[in-house]
Amino acid sequence: MSNCYRTLSQHLNDLKKENFSLKLRIYFLEERIQQKFEDSSEDVYKTNIELKVEVESLKQELQEKQQLLDKALTTAESLTSQNEAELQRRCEERQQEIDQMQEVLETKIQLVHEEAQLMRSEAERMAILSDSRSQQSCVTMETVAKENQGGHSFQPATLLPDRDKDR
Repeated sequence: MSNCYRTLSQHLNDLKKENFSLKLRIYFLEERIQQKFEDSSEDVYKTNIELKVEVESLKQELQEKQQLLDKALTTAESLTSQNEAELQRRCEERQQEIDQMQEVLETKIQLVHEEAQLMRSEAERMAILSDSRSQQSCVTMETVAKENQGGHSFQPATLLPDRDKDR
């Protein structure tokens, strides 16, 4: 039994040592965890602060860009309305020019028609005059021919001025 007591005593001492060792290990692990937690919580706080700062700066940047976008939209709308007004004004000017050109062309066409009518009347008058001279010329030639038969010689020089008149 004494042997048993010794074994038990030895076993109890071993268990006490192991228990102490485990307690130390637990203590150091808890300390390490606490230290990491403190470090990590500081990191978390730092990161959280940095993220908040970044969020605020991004919000401000977004607001500035939104204002620029609104300003650009307003400018584009203004330019569009100005361009439409300018385009409308130019269209009206071109329409007025077209109307004026049309009036000028209609006037010219009327003048050309009147001139053509005058030319036709002049041509008819000339044709009538030419016919009457032709008939006079024929009568004069018949007279000359009769005279030639009567003993007078034919003189073409006297007929030339009548021909020039006909032309």
